[in-house]
Amino acid sequence: MEKKIIENASFGQERALYAAKGVKLIGCRFEGIEDGESALKESSSVELENCYMDLRYPFWHVKGISVSSSELTPNCRAALWYSSSIDVKQSKMFGIKAIRECQNVNLEGVEVLSPEFGWRSHSISIKDSRIESEYAFFESDGIKADNLRFNGKYSFQYTRGLHLSHCILDTKDAFWHCEGAVIEDCEVNGEYLAWYSKDLTFINCRIKGTQPFCYCQNLRLVDCVFEGSDLAFEYSEANGNCLGHIASIKNFRLGELSCEQVDQIIKTEDSVYPCLGKVLPFGRG
Repeated sequence: MEKKIIENASFGQERALYAAKGVKLIGCRFEGIEDGESALKESSSVELENCYMDLRYPFWHVKGISVSSSELTPNCRAALWYSSSIDVKQSKMFGIKAIRECQNVNLEGVEVLSPEFGWRSHSISIKDSRIESEYAFFESDGIKADNLRFNGKYSFQYTRGLHLSHCILDTKDAFWHCEGAVIEDCEVNGEYLAWYSKDLTFINCRIKGTQPFCYCQNLRLVDCVFEGSDLAFEYSEANGNCLGHIASIKNFRLGELSCEQVDQIIKTEDSVYPCLGKVLPFGRG
């Protein structure tokens, strides 16, 4: 069905286009002294191109939405909640909690500045994007990201089914309680990486920061380069090979790690677990 086209219109009132179906908005602005919210709530099959969103909660309970070359301002709080089949390209998302409890989300070429972004959502694809957020992607699953530049604390916690490639992550406390993730060809900068995680695999990654990989289960490392990390692998089960420089490994519980350079291996008398992990010279793991 051909969409109804609305061009260069302004909307400021409450629920301005409530339950709209099959609409394409071009060059429209959602703003005004009316300060109305929920502009397109309960809508379906909606497209926005070159639009300006400056009001709260515009896309709740929406099924099928495409947003391109548009700007969601800091006033556009909680923009996409409880929605599905979402496609956002070449756009800015600057409002807090921009995505929550959504499914089938595609983000490409987006710039995001949004605390608590992407919570409890399913099937998220991210490509060629920049995201700055604290507590991003909490309890989400099925996340795939390629060429993502991410900055923010407490990212990817309690997530499942991740696949990140060619990403740069400047973060702390990332991947806590994460299960079933593959992180490859990425740069990860930040302390306390992946504590309490399960079934994580890091391939060809660069890792920098204090106390990475503690309390991990079934951690696998393939050709990862460490940059001076200390107190690594405490009470963890891990296998693989580590390139670069590790300052210290502490109370390594289970598994075998083949390491290029480790300055110190620490086993404390007060360890609460038997620490049977083996650290081998590089090439013997």
